[in-house]
Amino acid sequence: MSFVSLNQEEKKKLLDTLGIHDTMELFETIPREFLLEKGLHVPGPYDEQTIESMFSVEPSSVVFAGGGIYRHHIPAMVEAIAARQEFYTSYTPYQPELSQGTLQVIFEYQSMMTRLTHMDVSNASMYDGATALAEACLMAIRTKDVDKILLSKAINPSYRSVTRTYLRAMGDVEIEEIPFDAISGRIDLDALRNALTRRSAFFIQNPNFFGIIEPMDEVASMMKDVAFWGVVVTEAVSLGIMRPPGDYGPDVVVGEAQSFGNPPTAGGPLLGFFCTRNEYVRRMPGRLAGLTRDKDGRQAFCLTLATREQHIRREKATSNICSNQGLCVLRAAAYLSSVGPLGLRAIAEQCAYGTRYLMSLLKNKGIESVFTGPVFNEFVLRIGEGSLEKAKEEGIVPGIRIDDFYPEITDGHLITVTELNSERDCKCLLEII
Repeated sequence: MSFVSLNQEEKKKLLDTLGIHDTMELFETIPREFLLEKGLHVPGPYDEQTIESMFSVEPSSVVFAGGGIYRHHIPAMVEAIAARQEFYTSYTPYQPELSQGTLQVIFEYQSMMTRLTHMDVSNASMYDGATALAEACLMAIRTKDVDKILLSKAINPSYRSVTRTYLRAMGDVEIEEIPFDAISGRIDLDALRNALTRRSAFFIQNPNFFGIIEPMDEVASMMKDVAFWGVVVTEAVSLGIMRPPGDYGPDVVVGEAQSFGNPPTAGGPLLGFFCTRNEYVRRMPGRLAGLTRDKDGRQAFCLTLATREQHIRREKATSNICSNQGLCVLRAAAYLSSVGPLGLRAIAEQCAYGTRYLMSLLKNKGIESVFTGPVFNEFVLRIGEGSLEKAKEEGIVPGIRIDDFYPEITDGHLITVTELNSERDCKCLLEII
């Protein structure tokens, strides 16, 4: 089916069929005072994000919340494609002859994720980043006879909690958390070295929950004798500027790709990703879409691997993850196609620059972040109750509170800066602290 706009002959034929002379007759039921009867004069040229802000009824809120779910600009193309009914209402691509569009979206998404992470294969997605980490732990236990899971304490607390829930019934598998350095916010390398064994699996988040960039070269050098290890990424935009995690040689790279074209809404739905090496492809949870040829030699897409309990005997299934987040995958693929490699890098650079700009404003006011380690787009700040009350009155969200998860960081708040945070936003936050 062609998606090219109607030409004048086709338009006239359509109007004749409807018995009208002009398209404006279609809107006669709308009161004239609500119709725009002259040209829409838009100043510019401006970028899409700036033009959108011009037509906002109210100015956007001053929000510095992140910690695993992020606010990023979503190109209009993403909304247009995701809202198409053939994508919006589709379910599971069991019949490839009827699902070529959906299967191609999944295949393109998988290809983009492997390129970003520098891993061999990607599945069609998980429920979220937390379940992706938990499933990676299960894969480590299945494939390497692991008896101890080591988790950096600087991994997102929700991810660690979900992992503990998954492994609760496996009494013979120990879970141990590796502490972080109280000054830098980075992992304690000595504690990690002492905890590693030949039957342990280790997972580290980079950038970590505090926004700190971990010393990955040093960590990777310790992994030669460990049974299994993986990298967790919760801010997928960081992949646009940081060294691909696959370059460090992990067995898996898992995390959250909500930043790719999916709004934060009320905390979901989310888009967990799962990338691994070829040797683990048949032990990977979820499903894989592949590219092949039909009997006439034409390009075709199909489900290549699906190690779910719906497809094979339950006792041989790798997971009971029963649904790929199809619409979220579609949005991610459309987003990455829209911004491209250079665009993703530019967005990541804007996030990094904005974070350093805000940190410099705070430093000039005599306010230092809690940790000294290098950051991407998040950092931890102590904010007193008085400042929090003032922020509430002014309609400012000054990050997310983390002292419930880390009692040692009194009044700790995780501040996140993305390309949606303007210079004015930063100065508004400065005024209330």
